[in-house]
Amino acid sequence: MSAVAFIQARMSSSRFPGKVLETLGGLPMIVYMARRARRARLLDEVVVVTSTDASDDAMVDVLAAHAVPCFRGDLQDVLRRFADAAQKYPAEEVVRLTGDCPLIDPGIIDAVVGARRAARADYASNIDPPSFPDGVDVEVCTRATLARAHAEARKPSEREHVTLWMRGDAAGLHRVNYAALADLSALRLTVDYPDDLAAVRAIVAELGARDATGFDLYDVLRCLARRRDILDMNQHQRNEGLAVSLAAENSRSSS
Repeated sequence: MSAVAFIQARMSSSRFPGKVLETLGGLPMIVYMARRARRARLLDEVVVVTSTDASDDAMVDVLAAHAVPCFRGDLQDVLRRFADAAQKYPAEEVVRLTGDCPLIDPGIIDAVVGARRAARADYASNIDPPSFPDGVDVEVCTRATLARAHAEARKPSEREHVTLWMRGDAAGLHRVNYAALADLSALRLTVDYPDDLAAVRAIVAELGARDATGFDLYDVLRCLARRRDILDMNQHQRNEGLAVSLAAENSRSSS
């Protein structure tokens, strides 16, 4: 069974513009993440999916220089961007990753893909509900499920956040969640703000990894057990972007 991972990324992040090209471990952060994702055994290809907007030209150039495949599509309608990318990179499974997760663990990618395959589910993730740290999020759906979401999802939030429609009960999909052995959802390993990047850089420096693929989540957890001060560097709520989208949508519908 073939699987392609799409890393969703853009330069025009509202909270931290240009973050994907910030340096991490001697590499642009988006390249660092792509190299980690490539280590997943069940992935056939890793592609960054970004927009055709001129603001993303610099990232596209960097990706080309590091031989990271890239697809460009709609800036605002991210679900359409994914559906269009799936036409160019056909695979039976589409794995959604987001470019703010540079410490993504290839072993967890494999585990979520494996969980979907074992259950023959339409959609699988480790976020519904979350039990892993914010920043190692993995979602996978069948190509047919992505096509159906593109055809049926109507709300702006569903178009922006790609899998929101899939996770709704109204879709009637067979879903499965891969859970951690303990609830680690309060830990923050994502990069949405400059202080998030400082925390992730501190982790990488503490680990002393020689390259982007030289550690896994358990190494990170052992690092944080030694360096509790890193946990205080970035205090933010999980999924702030989604919360903003839903609040704006609710405000429009009630007005």
